[in-house]
This record gives sequence, structure tokens and C-alpha cells, in this order.
Amino acid sequence: MPKAIRFSEYGDADTLRLTDVPLPEPGPGQVRVRVKAVGVNGIDWKIRKGFFGDGEPLRSPMGTGSELSGVVDAVGPGVTAWRAGQPVFGRSAHRSAAATHDLAAEDDLIAKPDWLTFEQAAALPIAVETAHRALRELGVSAGQTLLVHAAAGGVGLTATQLAAARGITVIGTASDRNHPFLRKIGATPVAYGDGLVERVRAAAPQGVDAVLDASGRGVLPDSIALAGGPDHVLTIADVTAAEHGVRFSATPGPLTAAFEEVLPLLREGGLHMPVDSVYPLDRTADAQRHSENGHLQGKIIIKVED
Repeated sequence: MPKAIRFSEYGDADTLRLTDVPLPEPGPGQVRVRVKAVGVNGIDWKIRKGFFGDGEPLRSPMGTGSELSGVVDAVGPGVTAWRAGQPVFGRSAHRSAAATHDLAAEDDLIAKPDWLTFEQAAALPIAVETAHRALRELGVSAGQTLLVHAAAGGVGLTATQLAAARGITVIGTASDRNHPFLRKIGATPVAYGDGLVERVRAAAPQGVDAVLDASGRGVLPDSIALAGGPDHVLTIADVTAAEHGVRFSATPGPLTAAFEEVLPLLREGGLHMPVDSVYPLDRTADAQRHSENGHLQGKIIIKVED
């Protein structure tokens, strides 16, 4: 019997339940994936907590999980790019990836190369597309300086490495235990907390040209001060962005353009996405608690056993 993680009301991680569900049937342009691994993202627990619910209760149970890897199980009408048995990774059609089977749009999947494990592949779609989009929207280029908040998390880590590969100087905020890793990938680490502005200015005496906030933990006022105005700050994590005049980037773009740049970097060792921790499907609640607590190095993964 297919299984999926569902929640019937907004709240903490205890609302998540592993439930028997009908086998999802792919519609036109959709692909059913036998899920092998799921990436955990901050948006998962924010949706679960009702941050985007407009104060209304849930009308029906919801799934969770925005990205997955696995094997094509069936294809819907009109699908020509995929066939049963192909290893793939990508975005869930309905943010319901924490399941034994899930649906994805035909264009939201990428062929998984043999040199990536399913766990590694599941860590990539959201982080890579979001980081690629954020750098484009910020307009930073070679010779400039970028401040990345939560530089050791999935999106921050990808943005840091992509920016460095493009010749951009990166300052990254992270907990102390992640500073050696950030130095290793070419960023200058600084600690969170009181005195952040002074620490960043000491690390970047030339100034900061742009800021990417991937943390959502109240860093926008300091970011605006460092970048010289809200126009040079972009957040993907702070829902109070409009109060500060800061752009909130939330509309995903196509995966193909991002992975055309990133897959070669991954294979050649120019970009690394470490797996912070792995949880089984029935411990999805623990995985989301871990994500909510922060201070990650890379991505949290949910492994779905056969």
C-alpha cells in the first residue's frame, strides 16, 4: 500500500503522520515517481505551520516535501521525455514528496546521472534553482562582493559556490562550527548575532554590493545597512520582506537552465552539496524539527526504503 506523510491541521511537527494513501495517477504532462529520497527545506515546515495559510484552517490533509529523487514509475498522457525505469530527480508537483510515490510535471524532472546517489540528487533541485535565480535577480557579477546569510545551508551553500565560481567575493554568515567548511569552499565566514555589521565590514572593507538572505532570521535591517539600501537585498526566507522594502523571491524558474551550469561543476568538484543528516520516512517530523532548528551544513534528506 502506498504511504505518504500528511498533516490535517497547521502546527508543530507532531501534526505529521505516515498514512496509507491511494496510488497517485499521473495526469496529462505528469510523471509518477517511485520515491527514493526527499530533500527537506525550510518552506516545508513554514507551510506546515500555516505561514502561508491566510488564517484559514485546512480543508483537507496536505502532504509535505518539495523535492525528490527516484525512478519513473508511470507517465501520464502526452509525456514523451520519460519512460518507466529511468532514474530522475526534481520538484514535486504538489509539495507532497515525502511519500513512497509522488507526481511531478514532465518539465520539472532531470535525468539522474550515475555518479550521483539518490540522496545526493534529492538535495539539489530546490537549492540549485533558488540559488541560481537569486544570483540572477541580484545581478551580482565578477569583482563584486556578496553577503550570504545561512551560507552553510542548502540554498546559501549553493549560492556561495556558484558566486565564487563566477569570480564574486563571498562573505557568509554561519555558526562557528561551519566556518572551516566555508573557508574551504572559498568564502569568508562571519558569525551571527550582535556585532554582525561590524564583523562584515571588517571582513569586507571594500563594502558589500548585494545581500542574499537565506536564513529568514531577522537579518534584513543589518543587510540593508551593509548593502546601502533595500534594492541591493534579496530574501528567500523572511516573510516580513515587504515591511523593509526588500524583494522576496518565491517564484521558481525552470530547472534545466540552472542544472546546465551546476551539473558540470558538481561532477568536476567545483560545487559540493554535503548531506547534513538522513532520516527514514517515518521520522519526517524529526527531519523537519532539525531543519527548523537551523545551523545545518548542507541538506537534510529523508530516505524512502523499498
